[in-house]
Amino acid sequence: MSDFIYLLDIYPWLFMLLSFIFAAAIGSFLNVVIHRLPIMLKREWQQECQGYLEQYHADTLSPAQLSTLGKVNDGYPEKYNLVIPGSACPQCGHKITAWQNMPILSWLFLRGKCASCQKAIPARYPLVELFTGIAVAVLAWHFGPSMQFVFATILTFALIALTFIDLDEMLLPDQITLPLLWLGLLINYQGVFSDLSDAVIGATAGYLSLWSIFWLFKLLTGKEGMGYGDFKLLAVFGAWLGWQLLPLTILLSSLVGAIVGITLIISKRINVGNPIPFGPYIALAGWIAMIWGTDIISWYLNYLL
Repeated sequence: MSDFIYLLDIYPWLFMLLSFIFAAAIGSFLNVVIHRLPIMLKREWQQECQGYLEQYHADTLSPAQLSTLGKVNDGYPEKYNLVIPGSACPQCGHKITAWQNMPILSWLFLRGKCASCQKAIPARYPLVELFTGIAVAVLAWHFGPSMQFVFATILTFALIALTFIDLDEMLLPDQITLPLLWLGLLINYQGVFSDLSDAVIGATAGYLSLWSIFWLFKLLTGKEGMGYGDFKLLAVFGAWLGWQLLPLTILLSSLVGAIVGITLIISKRINVGNPIPFGPYIALAGWIAMIWGTDIISWYLNYLL
């Protein structure tokens, strides 16, 4: 194993290539997570609501009415999770074979169409795989074969899933953000990215900073400017990177969010006042801060102050 790591260390291009291939394959699974996890959560919430309704209305509703409260009618099989059922074409139900599920290449070989019904396969699927591969290849180039690379890769996989779920559903699931938060604190017990004390302060400051802005905005306007998932995601970066990189993360996410929002309004893709997900901008800004944050701050202090 040590010889293999040494080989990767002296041939960075090989490490980057292997990292790209591995990450693209994981990107294929991330597509499943992005699509299925929100459906699974909605079903879970519906079942919880059914339990409350059954508890409080058991005396007023008939058995037939109670039986309809929690029925799921979303067009998906009753048994539905990240593994079952297997991947299939949503148009014709054709089961996707192993060779048709190769990251990026299968979509190109099939020319973006289902092998059975010839309906178009969204380009987003190979793009997620490509984006995941490129992102992890960048991590391989920056960190090399190290523990920082391993954990940065795990964080990157989770951020990609969170980004696209938020774009689709305006949702940052606790099932992803909270484990990331605790993992960040755990790895920094050994100082992987930051000191533990800085990580604890960062997690607290990350959450409370956006929480304070949320309540200030709500008191002034009566509207909610962001969701609680955004607080937790910024707390994740505080736990992973320490409090020192939080100002940069907030600045970059606000800048990118403002540019994208203004662009969408000018192009009339959205109207003024329409909500837009903020999680993707936090994710991108935090990822940049993880890799180049210290260099950006040093450059700012040396050349602009």
